[in-house]
Amino acid sequence: MTTPQEELLPATRRALLHRIAVAQAEGRAPSLVAAVVRDGRAVWHGARTSVEGHEPDHTVQYRIGSITKTFTAVLVMRLRDEGLLGLGDPLEKHLPGTGAGEATIAELLAHTAGLAAETPGPWWERTSGTLRPELSDVLGEQPFLHPVGRRHHYSNPGYTLLGALVEQLRGTSWEEALRREVLEPLGLDRTSVRPSAPHAGGWAVHPWADVLLPEPAEDLGRMAPAGQLWSTTADLARFAAFLVRGDERVLSSASLREMRTPAAPAEAVDVLSGDAYGLGLQLQHRHGRLLVGHSGSLPGFLANVSISVADDVAAVVLANCTSGPSVSAVAADLVRIVAEAEPRIPAAWRPMREVEPAALELAGPWYWGTHPFALRLTADGLASLEPLSGNGRRSRFRPNGDGTWTGLEGYYAGELLKAVRRPDGSVSHLDLGSFVFTRQPYDETAPVPGGVDPEGWRGIG
Repeated sequence: MTTPQEELLPATRRALLHRIAVAQAEGRAPSLVAAVVRDGRAVWHGARTSVEGHEPDHTVQYRIGSITKTFTAVLVMRLRDEGLLGLGDPLEKHLPGTGAGEATIAELLAHTAGLAAETPGPWWERTSGTLRPELSDVLGEQPFLHPVGRRHHYSNPGYTLLGALVEQLRGTSWEEALRREVLEPLGLDRTSVRPSAPHAGGWAVHPWADVLLPEPAEDLGRMAPAGQLWSTTADLARFAAFLVRGDERVLSSASLREMRTPAAPAEAVDVLSGDAYGLGLQLQHRHGRLLVGHSGSLPGFLANVSISVADDVAAVVLANCTSGPSVSAVAADLVRIVAEAEPRIPAAWRPMREVEPAALELAGPWYWGTHPFALRLTADGLASLEPLSGNGRRSRFRPNGDGTWTGLEGYYAGELLKAVRRPDGSVSHLDLGSFVFTRQPYDETAPVPGGVDPEGWRGIG
């Protein structure tokens, strides 16, 4: 996925290189590679290494750890979109006998199933998957640590269950389903379950001396859907673009938008730090912008994909060390550097192709009590209702084809907006989930709940 480096300004490219150079040097990483995606394609690649003359490029594989979970989540969402399962279905309905069957599919995706973070026995990331041949070996005798659905508790075994669910419903291995349904359609030919040359070796860096220790690269067996994959900056750049735009051969943009929506109750510390979790995707508030993606780590490797959908900029950062640079902070900085140095140029404004007179009649100012709002019709066929004061509830609405509209976000998500007309056909008011919006504050000609004082507005003499 090579593109001309000139697509970014020289000062931007230097700032990106400086950031990863500082990360590699101060983080003491044997190597660190990065890529930036803008407008759906890679526009920059950078690398720093401790081995002179062997700088890795965009084709070199690194282990990506828990970024694998996002791939597994895509497979599960495909099953949902095909009608083979519902996100609210208990696992037991499709994969009986696990001992964790009361958890729903959505709860497993969002890490709210109450399952333990790790497996029983020796650390699964540094031991062979042959030690855990069955799901019972992954879950143990008491898989639940918390009530189902009550809190976000990151769980690697939960994604092992989702991988097993994919195998059950597809009748094939998780690896084969991933290759056939995601990797091949998206052209991710350098993403694989096992390493394929050229690939980086995993290292531990001594905390108090500049010396290295090789880390084992175990096959994780049953735990593969939680963290097995190897990939490259080029492949992950393509994957990041897909996570924003979708690809009808794999998953629609609407389903990906659902994955990017917070789905887990946040702990107090998460509220303070600006972190949340969707369906297989992490959400973070960094530098004043919302980033979605996922981080990953396995002994010898660190990885991160961060995407600012609003800026249409993404970053991939991979390193081959057990601990070292904060790759999530580096990725967030790469996004910030490009977004601030070369702000996204918006598409040209264009008018609507056509508009229904009945819809146009609703445009303009409305009042909820004394709060002024504006209803606008936009060229994408939607309507927006926003407070004119800048404070208050706002939402976009999609038309239902019968003169009503359904809220898409915020307080009004799923709520019905409809124009209520008088016998002569003129609009009396808007009804939004029982809220009455009128053309004048507390319009006495509209059925304002509680009525309007018959003496009307007055001063205090």
